Order: sequence, then C-alpha cells, then structure tokens
Amino acid sequence: MAAYVLAICKITNPHDNFKKYSALSAELAAQHGGKYLVRGPKKRSIKGDLLDDKVVIIMEFPSMTELENFVDDPVYVNEIGPLREGSGEYHFAAYEAPPG
Repeated sequence: MAAYVLAICKITNPHDNFKKYSALSAELAAQHGGKYLVRGPKKRSIKGDLLDDKVVIIMEFPSMTELENFVDDPVYVNEIGPLREGSGEYHFAAYEAPPG
C-alpha cells in the first residue's frame, strides 16, 4: 500500500547547503522508491491563508516500510538532513493510502 510524506515548510534562508539538501534528499528518496507528486509553493489560494509563504511537498513511496527506510536512513539522518539547518521551519508527517 502506498505511503506519503507531507511536508509544509517555510523557507526563510535558502543558503547553499539548503540547495544541496534539496538535491541530495531527492536522490536518496528515489533510491528508496520515492517520487515527488508536489514540490513547491502554491499556485493559487482557494480558501484561507495558512499556506501563504509556504512550500508544500508530497512524496509517494511504494509502502510505509520504504518511506520509513528513507527517513531513517543514516545518510539522511546524519549527512543530508543537517544541511537544511538554519534554512527555515519544517513540519513533516507520514500517511498511508486508504485501503482499496
């Protein structure tokens, strides 16, 4: 069953390490079967302002196991994740697709 990462981010300082983070995390996610469905700022507000000045990321993985293997990967935890330090505020959550 597919699993998804939802990230809502407020990028305040897109420094050079943040750019490295973006590229390297995408490469590692792909190695774990992940693909981006959404990655970027909104194109239009429909209702409310919670997502103003935010970047939304939705990534799909083949299973929750593969999603967890990505976020718990020692390379991500120890090398890639720290690259985004000081670049903004991040909120991440994992979701499973509904059955059927």
